[in-house]
Amino acid sequence: MAQTVSEVLTAATDSVTLINGVNAGTWNVEGMEQSEINDMVQRNVDHLEIILEYAPVDSDDDTPDVAGSSDDKTSYTTAVATGKAYIAAN
Repeated sequence: MAQTVSEVLTAATDSVTLINGVNAGTWNVEGMEQSEINDMVQRNVDHLEIILEYAPVDSDDDTPDVAGSSDDKTSYTTAVATGKAYIAAN
């Protein structure tokens, strides 16, 4: 059964939470080098960017059309920008 746009975005919320937590200093990164933290943030930024670009390729493709959806994606796009700014600053 194909996922809906809402289900895909809900699943991606973990990446938003991680990025925002690292940026706020509330995510546990104890024992991690800054390069490891940056890599972790980058993986989550990459994940969100891929999710936000989801779109069916043709009429037989059951990929949810996240890119074309009118669902509110503000928290996801903001997390991408936050993650990129965090990495640039660290």
